[in-house]
Amino acid sequence: MESSAQSTAVPVINVEKVVSDILATIDREREREIISRRFGLFDRKETLEQIGELLGITRERVRQLEKAVMVRLQMAASKELPHMSDIEEALTHHIKELGNIARIKDLTAKLTTDNTKIDQSRVAFLSQLVEAFAFVGEDDSHHQSVGIAEHHDAKQVKEHVKSVVGHIKEIGQPSTPKQIQERIEQFEHDHVHALATVSKKLATLKGVWGLNRWPTVNPKNIRDKIYLVLEDKEKPMHFSEIAKAIESSNFKRKDVTTQAIHNELIKDRRFVLIGRGIYALKEWGYSKGTVADVIADTLREAGEPMHRDEIMKKVLGRRQVKETTVLLNLQGKPQFKRVAKATYVLDEEALAKKDKTK
Repeated sequence: MESSAQSTAVPVINVEKVVSDILATIDREREREIISRRFGLFDRKETLEQIGELLGITRERVRQLEKAVMVRLQMAASKELPHMSDIEEALTHHIKELGNIARIKDLTAKLTTDNTKIDQSRVAFLSQLVEAFAFVGEDDSHHQSVGIAEHHDAKQVKEHVKSVVGHIKEIGQPSTPKQIQERIEQFEHDHVHALATVSKKLATLKGVWGLNRWPTVNPKNIRDKIYLVLEDKEKPMHFSEIAKAIESSNFKRKDVTTQAIHNELIKDRRFVLIGRGIYALKEWGYSKGTVADVIADTLREAGEPMHRDEIMKKVLGRRQVKETTVLLNLQGKPQFKRVAKATYVLDEEALAKKDKTK
């Protein structure tokens, strides 16, 4: 077992070797097979039925043997099993660092290089051997996790997780751990974050937590991801830039094509084309339509003649086009009437005739 020369350093754990050495203490090969296969220590996890069929025993007998072996290992952990003091020290350090409870996936990332499913299964197995830890098994509401037992047992962990979820529901919008912690005074905000990671009902994005069904923290389709990119950038973007932003994001399933993104931008009313391939959010005050439509809206809103320069300023604030494009529309469309030098009004009659011919 490798460790630093300094007594205060966290032991470096070779998880695979530790697991192999602990399995070697189990005398009977059949029992080693059961533990190895049930926990997925060297391959995928197997069911009681699968193991029973392989070993020629009943499902119930597999369950009994698994429980008996684990009890023996837990009883022997503190004195007889190899490496257990280093295991407890290393896991305790990282669990505390993560907020006194941690998802097995996050804990394994601290202990291994690749953080594979098998690595995670090994860490889950080891954490269940240490009396000082409270292990939370995976179910419909919780990720597989382990906490410090002196702070809470598995039942209390689930109660605390439920409390965090409940407060987020009451807040009604994505919130930071600190904002959630202000409503649960007995928890530090890093512990709130840790509890939130345990829940399958919650999701996080850019430092805030919300319900898993909220697209602002768990965008499930391309349109929601586009919206979040634009909202984050707070400025119009070309569809190719949006594609690159999604590709470099923390979103799940971010391997989408530029063409797919462009198609979604065209179909969703939340997005407005304001230039060649450049889109903005409608909520920013942009509206759909051609440059001529924007000029018409600008003159209609003014309710009085406007100078060309003022029209230009207003239109370029809502569309990323060239000045010549605005001028050509202003001078070439019959619905815009010049009433003085470089000054225009909207001719509603000409506009009405134009609409009738469509």
